[in-house]
Amino acid sequence: MKIKMTLTDSPKQKPDEADLKFGKNFTDHMFVMDYTEGRGWHDPEIKPYAPLTLDPSAMVLHYGQAVFEGLKCYRADDGRLLLFRPEMNFKRLNASDERLCIPYIDEETALRGLNELLITDKEWVPSAEGTTLYIRPFVIATEPALGVHISSKYSFIIILNPVGAYYPEGLKPTKILIEDEYVRAVKGGVGFAKASGNYAASLKGQQKAQRQGFTQTMWLDGVHRRFIEEVGTSNVFFKIAGEIITPALSGSILPGITRDSSIRLLKSWGLKVTECAFSVDELADAFEKGTLEESFATGTATCVSPIGEFSWNGKKIIAGDGGIGEISKRLFDTLTGIQYGRLEDEFGWVKEVK
Repeated sequence: MKIKMTLTDSPKQKPDEADLKFGKNFTDHMFVMDYTEGRGWHDPEIKPYAPLTLDPSAMVLHYGQAVFEGLKCYRADDGRLLLFRPEMNFKRLNASDERLCIPYIDEETALRGLNELLITDKEWVPSAEGTTLYIRPFVIATEPALGVHISSKYSFIIILNPVGAYYPEGLKPTKILIEDEYVRAVKGGVGFAKASGNYAASLKGQQKAQRQGFTQTMWLDGVHRRFIEEVGTSNVFFKIAGEIITPALSGSILPGITRDSSIRLLKSWGLKVTECAFSVDELADAFEKGTLEESFATGTATCVSPIGEFSWNGKKIIAGDGGIGEISKRLFDTLTGIQYGRLEDEFGWVKEVK
């Protein structure tokens, strides 16, 4: 499909790169493609960023058929624009689509639309140290109808946001509250998908954690309230007695792209990585024995975020000495080095925008 191009006649003032906020400033344009039952996806267009027009009965507003993705565009030192494993994001988007009965999106078309959008708004990709252009593709059900059924109309949209660090602490150890009251997802549900409702379900725990002075919540499984799943918007890892442990993908955990990249890097360094059901009791036991050497979370927004402290039932669980662990730092430096084109990309993960 040919992508229609409509450029803005009122370019925005770009924000100060020294004060970029996650999710606050958006570029001049967006990519939009619509779906109509019987016609399929049609009319892809790059157009000025603007409010959407939705019927009050649009099904997304009532029944929650909405999924999204998150990836980044990096400006290399030589000015090139780089993407990190973007094809994986659109594969995962389609996995989310399938679970929520949203029509399959041709991944090549999505990648081409993203590439054209990035070229159109290339001046918005920041160059200051640690900054990136965050990319948010999403799909919403737009059929104007009430009654619980699969929508016959959708919009696939990509918007762009120049950002600094996701956490205000930057690469500093975070404090995490282990949530044992609320649950985020259960096996058989939509926990593995980037469904918008998953994040609505997580807000209560996040609010509780932040009110108590913690950066994020660590979720336990929804059945036993015992097995560790995710940290807020990220996958979680623990280094215990030299072994790297991360919760296995069980159907209620998001299959993170940074998670997968981290596992592949760790194994390439000769480290033992175990994906398994890992309980909060085992975490506390490792702390008591002095074998909990470090912990970190991984995700697109944060890349690698060291965890210094957990709180569980009012008790502190300290990872290592509470500082930035050796593995956390090495992973962060390696992944960001590859993403910004400063280190050799042995895995073929980086794609240039051109």
